[in-house]
Amino acid sequence: MILATASLAACGFHLQGAFIAPTGMERTYIATSDRYSLFLREFEARLRSAGVELTDSAADATATFTISFDDTSQRVLSVSARNVPTEYEVYYTLTYSLDAGETNLMPQQTLTLTRDYTYDSTLVLGKAREEELLRDAIVQDLVRIVMKQISTL
Repeated sequence: MILATASLAACGFHLQGAFIAPTGMERTYIATSDRYSLFLREFEARLRSAGVELTDSAADATATFTISFDDTSQRVLSVSARNVPTEYEVYYTLTYSLDAGETNLMPQQTLTLTRDYTYDSTLVLGKAREEELLRDAIVQDLVRIVMKQISTL
C-alpha cells in the first residue's frame, strides 16, 4: 500500500479537487448577450457553488468573464439511399475570455464539442430526447473544461 502511494506521488498523479477560484475572481461579472443559454446557467451554478459572488454590474466586479459567442445546433451527417437523414451531429461552440481589471487572465478562446447519434424516423420522440441529453452532456463537458482552465490561472 505504501509502495503504491509513493509511486503514484512520484509520477505526479493528483486527485482532481474542487474548483478554487483564482485571486481576483471573488466578484465576477459575466458579460453575454444570451442570459438564458444552457452553458451560462450551468456555469453560473458551478461558480456560485465554488463561492464566487456573481455581480450584475461590471463596475462592481473584480473580474469579467466575457462570452462573445454561444451557439448550439445540429447538422446532418449521413442520409439513406432515399435521402432521409440517418445520422446527426449535435455541436456546441463557445468563445470566451477572462479579464481582471486591466489584466487579461485568459485570452479569447473558442471551444467546440460535438456528439453524433443515429436517427430513426419511427422513434422521433426518443431521438428528440436523446438529442437533448447529448446537448446537456456537451454543456457539462464545456463547463468542466472552462472551470479547469480557470483553476490553472
